Amino acid sequence: MSDTFLLARRLGRILTGMKYLYLLAVPLVLVISAYFIVKWNSTTNIADMWSRDTQAKNTQRDGGKVSDMPAASLDMLKLRQTHKLRPLTEQEDGKHIQDLPKGVFGFSMCSVNSLSARRGNTSSLEIHKHYDGIVYYVGYASDEDIEKYVTRQKHFHILTSPHSAEKGSTLFEIPVEFVSKCEERPLKDGYLFDLYVTAIPELQS
Repeated sequence: MSDTFLLARRLGRILTGMKYLYLLAVPLVLVISAYFIVKWNSTTNIADMWSRDTQAKNTQRDGGKVSDMPAASLDMLKLRQTHKLRPLTEQEDGKHIQDLPKGVFGFSMCSVNSLSARRGNTSSLEIHKHYDGIVYYVGYASDEDIEKYVTRQKHFHILTSPHSAEKGSTLFEIPVEFVSKCEERPLKDGYLFDLYVTAIPELQS
């Protein structure tokens, strides 16, 4: 046999071997790829399940807290933050104001006997109980009415709304004990609160 013929036979054997090697390699690559895909999906599913489980535990841990109130205005949020107040928990909802801890806020009508965790459909006023134990009516009024309070006048009214309005867009707070009388006036779908102050206690002799 000539060298050319022998070389051709060897080349043919090499090509045949490569062909079989290719046929074996392709399924192997597919199997390995499938393995890693399944493993990655399983890891992702486990991570998702762990994340959901963690969120569920966190929700249960915070389950005592009522889901957030109706969206509050930025100035109201800032006021709550300034005094480091938290919302009532479900267990505290409806409790008498004296039985509630300091540093909370809720909602009530004029009486402020107890606080609700949600404002509800009554458009009640927001009530803050500071860490010093003082309880405040919190709402919106006109600058003119608020000026009467700031300047410590006697025998004046502050028409207060739970929400900012054209005739009362300034947020203010006043201790409940300063208010001699509170009247609820129906207004459209809610109430306007008439806070009557005879005199600021600190001015009394």
